[in-house]
Amino acid sequence: MSKILGLAMIAGVGMITFAQPAAAQSATQACTAGPWMVFFDFDQDAISPSAAAILDNAASAYQACGQGQVMISGHTDRKGTDQYNVGLSQRMAANVRAYLSGRGIPDAVMTTEAFGESRPLVDTKDGVSEPQNRRVEITFGPGSGW
Repeated sequence: MSKILGLAMIAGVGMITFAQPAAAQSATQACTAGPWMVFFDFDQDAISPSAAAILDNAASAYQACGQGQVMISGHTDRKGTDQYNVGLSQRMAANVRAYLSGRGIPDAVMTTEAFGESRPLVDTKDGVSEPQNRRVEITFGPGSGW
């Protein structure tokens, strides 16, 4: 067997993998700790239908993963004052927290943070409205956090 494996590697066949049983695959795929990201319209903290679908998937994944802390971080683009953007990112994170609570994630395990414009996903100059920076990120499980 080792000669066959050695010849396969020399011949460039690559690694041989064995399929997991279907139940093991679905459990592994269902438990995804994130990060999950939902995006917001300019100067808005309301959860859109597309964001709701992502949050529903995140809540289902949390249930599959079991116990753990949930970290919810709000972020904005660089349009507006720092103070305003921190407040907006806090409202965005609070709305995501409320939504997830309504989907069965215990409020006691969730923590929110508001970063405003200080941690952009896409680096821009001050005053630029970048849609990818207007987001909330959700992670959970061991090692979640910043």
